[in-house]
Amino acid sequence: MREAMIEAVFWDLGGVIVRTEDRTKRERWEQRLGMEPRQLDRFIFGGEMGHQAALGEIHAEEVWEWARQELGLSRDEGSQLTRDFWQGDDLDQELVGYIRGLRAQLQTGLISNAWLELRELLVRHWRIDDAFNDLVISAEVGLAKPDPAIYQLALDRLEVRADRAVFVDDFENNISAAAEIGMHAVLFRSRIQAIAEVDRLIGN
Repeated sequence: MREAMIEAVFWDLGGVIVRTEDRTKRERWEQRLGMEPRQLDRFIFGGEMGHQAALGEIHAEEVWEWARQELGLSRDEGSQLTRDFWQGDDLDQELVGYIRGLRAQLQTGLISNAWLELRELLVRHWRIDDAFNDLVISAEVGLAKPDPAIYQLALDRLEVRADRAVFVDDFENNISAAAEIGMHAVLFRSRIQAIAEVDRLIGN
């Protein structure tokens, strides 16, 4: 019998399933622009435009055009920045394989703060949508972590109680918010660590 009768495991995407393993090109842009380490990430995702994109109010092209203008870049430079920004991201195929395997035991879901373009990437580029029973993408639902409503929506869509669900994310505030509504929360630090903690919770 599974410990705590876990019926579903929900996963974050960025920083968990897809991680920026090589920051070289982002760091070069930060040096060129006189930014502190990781400031470019905060500039793109953490500002008002990034927030609007995460809620589905604007598209990726609008974020990058805004960034180009704010940084005083030419159109060619702006296009290069957009390409370089994503170059160091890697899909963890081993973790995806593990999640696919979980579907033989229980339900799996994605809860991601992401822009409107994510579903296309999941389905046509990475082709990993089959690993999940359901995809909750912030830009599609107009809610973003750590708002408790996005976790409740994900639970409702799979018809699972909070105390019978696990959520894995790499941000402590997102984990805390999930725990506050009663979900079992796992802070992602590495694939091996996260899998071990999930296995313990589901009784594997």
